[in-house]
Amino acid sequence: MGPNQSCIGEAMFGNSYTPVKFERDCAAVIVPEGSPVELPAGTIGYITQQLGGSFTVYVEGRLFRLAGDDADAIGKEPPPPPVVPDNASNEDFEDIVVEQLKTVYDPEIPINIVDLGLVYKCDIRVIDDETRHVEMEMTLTAPGCGMGEIIVADVQERLSRIPTIKKVDVQMVFDPPWSQAMMSEEALLETGLF
Repeated sequence: MGPNQSCIGEAMFGNSYTPVKFERDCAAVIVPEGSPVELPAGTIGYITQQLGGSFTVYVEGRLFRLAGDDADAIGKEPPPPPVVPDNASNEDFEDIVVEQLKTVYDPEIPINIVDLGLVYKCDIRVIDDETRHVEMEMTLTAPGCGMGEIIVADVQERLSRIPTIKKVDVQMVFDPPWSQAMMSEEALLETGLF
């Protein structure tokens, strides 16, 4: 098994990692505990997951998560902003919100939070033609996961990129508790659990 990988992770990305060298000092988060650190310029690592615009990098026996906005630190491009068509309907915004949520990944499991079944509720309130608020309830695969705050921050950041969304409230809930039965059929197939 590869460095700090779960069985699901091993099945998903095997042992092929992309080597990288940090071109500048970069803020990161230790996976899975969620502690912030700074990785200095010149650090050598290996990308183990590159999904949704963020990166999981293996450095000296540890996994670190880099935000998409810091992609340049490892010679990568940051994720593009979402495209909203002129005169988008409320249904269009719902689709755009779901697509943005599908760019948020658990740093240890290469499946987005929608297909993992972590999103319990997502309501979009239209305030006026130029203002929308998103209220969301989500959970984690394990209540003690140290990456919870990081995943919530990702959700808030990704949804705030959508034009007219001015406020994003994300509440972490653990009732009902998450189980593999909440995963989409696609996610179950991808992980070999179906």
